[in-house]
Order: sequence, then C-alpha cells, then structure tokens
Amino acid sequence: MGTSLRKLSGDPECKNGACPALWGTADGKDYVVQGHVVTDPEVLARLGTPEGEAAVMVPAAVLKGDFRARR
Repeated sequence: MGTSLRKLSGDPECKNGACPALWGTADGKDYVVQGHVVTDPEVLARLGTPEGEAAVMVPAAVLKGDFRARR
C-alpha cells in the first residue's frame, strides 16, 4: 500500500498516543483499523480468518467517533 493515511478517529481513552484508531486512505477507498490483535483460537476459528489476514479488536468509541464526524 503506497498511499498516505489520515487518522479518522482514535480511542478517546488513549493516554499515550499509540492506541486503537481508524485510518483512511487519501482516496477514501480503504480503511486501516489499528487495534489489539485477536489471538484467541476459538474466536479466530469462528471468524474463519484465513492465512494472511488478522483480526483486531477496537473500542466501539473509535468507530463511533468517525460515524459522528460524518454527520
């Protein structure tokens, strides 16, 4: 991915700046979700996560922050 990213929303509870966040590409076609990697085998099996993909968990407020900003 050679495109620039802009931060759309972050965890409002973040104290150190390196927290779960939602990023968007400059062209608005893709998103990058930054969060805590899900490693629980049961959860990954339920999701059917294939090789090469990862599941991340983010606080609901991260996504809600972006949805509110779009109104």
